[in-house]
Amino acid sequence: MRYGTVEKELSGGESSTTNNRMELLGVITGLSALKEPCRVILTTDSKYVVDSVTKGWVYGWKKKGWIKSDKKPALNVDLWERLLPLLEKHDVTFNWVKGHAGHPENERCDRLAVEQRDKYSY
Repeated sequence: MRYGTVEKELSGGESSTTNNRMELLGVITGLSALKEPCRVILTTDSKYVVDSVTKGWVYGWKKKGWIKSDKKPALNVDLWERLLPLLEKHDVTFNWVKGHAGHPENERCDRLAVEQRDKYSY
């Protein structure tokens, strides 16, 4: 996280999880750390998170009782239910970047994620 010249790194992990869950949890953790409503530029390599929000999929899933257009249940509903109020609180602009393509902050996040994965791997 960066505001002006101040930077803060947050990381964590869980055992027996998925990449999509961790990507969602990263967004939730970052937005939850903000003490007041903020304008946020959220940079991520997660198409799952970006497309679900910016293309409106998650809002459709919620409206349909967390059922996707293919009639299958949406995944990670517990995390989406935590994220949606945060998106209402903050003015979030999503910025997708290609993973492993040299974006300095994205590369740093990847290193933190690998460290956490290794801590939680059994």
